[in-house]
Amino acid sequence: MTTRITITALALAGLTAGAALADNNPRPEGLAPLGPPPIPADNPMSPEKVALGEKLFFDPILSGNAGMPCSACHRPEAGWAVQAPISFGYPGTTHWRNSQTVVNSAYYGKLFWAGASGSLEHQARSAARGGVAGNGEDDMMEARLAFVPEYREAFREVFGDDWPSIRHAYMAIAAYQRTLVQTDTPFDTYMRGDDDALTAQQKRGLELFAGKANCIACHNGPLLTNEAYYNTGVPPYSGWEEDPLAQITFRFELYAKGVTEKKYRALKDDPGLYFRTKQDSDMGKFRVPSLRYTKYTFPYMHNGMIETLRDVVVFYNEGGGENEFAANKSSLIQPLGLTDAEVDDLVAFLESLSGEEIVPDDPELPFMEPLPALQN
Repeated sequence: MTTRITITALALAGLTAGAALADNNPRPEGLAPLGPPPIPADNPMSPEKVALGEKLFFDPILSGNAGMPCSACHRPEAGWAVQAPISFGYPGTTHWRNSQTVVNSAYYGKLFWAGASGSLEHQARSAARGGVAGNGEDDMMEARLAFVPEYREAFREVFGDDWPSIRHAYMAIAAYQRTLVQTDTPFDTYMRGDDDALTAQQKRGLELFAGKANCIACHNGPLLTNEAYYNTGVPPYSGWEEDPLAQITFRFELYAKGVTEKKYRALKDDPGLYFRTKQDSDMGKFRVPSLRYTKYTFPYMHNGMIETLRDVVVFYNEGGGENEFAANKSSLIQPLGLTDAEVDDLVAFLESLSGEEIVPDDPELPFMEPLPALQN
């Protein structure tokens, strides 16, 4: 059964992968099995740090109202994401983009749909503090941690803190997320040399993936993403036409991220990478996601507007879609000419990129000490 995999096991898998491929067992160029995740030198792994990070990932103490843990928007039984078009928002709000799985997020160099964070540590901080996500303040969350004896002891053991540091909390969460990896999918086993790991249909799908369908142009390497940004013509989120709260959230994000007044009044769709670059040529572009673990992370795209993996393949087979940023639509997106049988083959291959579902039990969480009574 697939569970969290130790760094040692991952390292051994990475070392054996090259040897297997070197045997008379050629595989498509541009693809590879997934090896061990990168571990930053300034946040080394330890069992104690991971255990602390696991508790903090599931503990709502790191949010504005002490009710929105990381796991609220990244549920294990929902693919470590949310199986709805748009992620849950902080109480009284809604979110505005699809929740991405944290499985294999350790390998990304760019996190969030527009690459706003460059590390899991920064991503954890951004999510905990985001206005429509955790909506927390560092000093407030840090003070709460100090009222939990178990956390005081754990932070002292792991980081040497006299009192829990919120920066170290984010580091512990990132360490935990680096254990949420999956390197034993049928695809990985096949790429390491086991011809029987894929079915005949999945092998046909792999040939289409690397050939006629040309998915490999963007979904390549061990993580199956080049982490580049494209506009593929995904239609806008339907909720912005129907849901007043979603409309308010969308306008809040436009204002908070500094678009011009003209764009604030005119835009009806998420401008994506434009928020970071302020270049019109980047409007409607989003980072290519990994295709790993996607069997469990429906619906798809940055706004959840495509329901199933088969719908995704049909979308690209038809040449993508249209949105208000059509001038920026990637030239890579062209009709593929796949038959219905070929669509089925490609979907079967995409399913081989996911192993067994990773669904651990939630950890037992410590309790906060009652706050001292105020003196009159």
